[in-house]
Amino acid sequence: MAKVTIDGHTIEVPDGTTILNAARMIGGDIVPPAMCYYSPLKGSGGKCRTCLVEVSKGSEKDPRPMPKLVASCSTPVMDGMEVKNTTSPRTLEARKGVVEFLLINHPLDCPVCDQAGECHLQDLAFDHGAAKTRYEFDRRTFEKIDIGPYIKLHMTRCILCYRCVYTADQITGIRMHGVMKRGDAAEISTYIEQAIDNDFSGNVIDVCPVGALTDRTFRFKSRVWYTKPLDAHRECDKCCGKAVLWNVGDEIYRVTARKDQYGEVSEFICNTCRFEKKSMSDWTVEGPRKIDRHSVISANKYFEPIPEHTPLLNKA
Repeated sequence: MAKVTIDGHTIEVPDGTTILNAARMIGGDIVPPAMCYYSPLKGSGGKCRTCLVEVSKGSEKDPRPMPKLVASCSTPVMDGMEVKNTTSPRTLEARKGVVEFLLINHPLDCPVCDQAGECHLQDLAFDHGAAKTRYEFDRRTFEKIDIGPYIKLHMTRCILCYRCVYTADQITGIRMHGVMKRGDAAEISTYIEQAIDNDFSGNVIDVCPVGALTDRTFRFKSRVWYTKPLDAHRECDKCCGKAVLWNVGDEIYRVTARKDQYGEVSEFICNTCRFEKKSMSDWTVEGPRKIDRHSVISANKYFEPIPEHTPLLNKA
């Protein structure tokens, strides 16, 4: 076991635990944000750099501070380590710079994006983003490709977190897409523009932290904060059958896997449950889903809330 102190909170964790997971064990505002790390996926993390923290004391054996900020998702704790996240001006300034880089090509089209209200980058942009970009060049553009009837790909919103690639490799067993090209031309794409089609392909929607991969069956139907989430399950021979139904009235607008407070799914669901079972008679409802409304939407900082559950298009 190793003892680590993060923003003044001390906890004892098993050897090999990363700083990020140690912070999650403590909980609260001291947990660094993570756009690419996804604990169920092996190899994830270390790409977005939003989880950078300052290590002010390396360990009891070597109390010297680490000279540079480190990625908390890939840095294991050491006994006696002291870490600063929200209490470190260096960390907050670096996070502001990371967000600025992420927003160089990512458009702030939140009013028309289906991910709005569930987007971690939206929250980061509100907390750390600048009011005006310093980037003077044209944003990246991509040719639109069709990757199937269920998933909509918006490459202009992609931040290359690789989560969808890891999901296809480790969950579906059949990967038909990946990162093409290099450098600033890199993009998520399919081989010879073939459709992504297997029983668990819809899980790339749940793992995407931004609006790059969205549900075509839910596209422009409503806003997530107008919907009523319900825990439900069904007998399924492909997956666990445990899901969240997002209803407007008695109509199911979309089905997703169950996410924890950090937006991670531990039990993935199949495409049959996600896309084809949109009738209440298909499901056994367990009760209302408790959602951690941590986004700028729920804090009344972005949109004015509308009390009744009414689809967005009917409001226009």
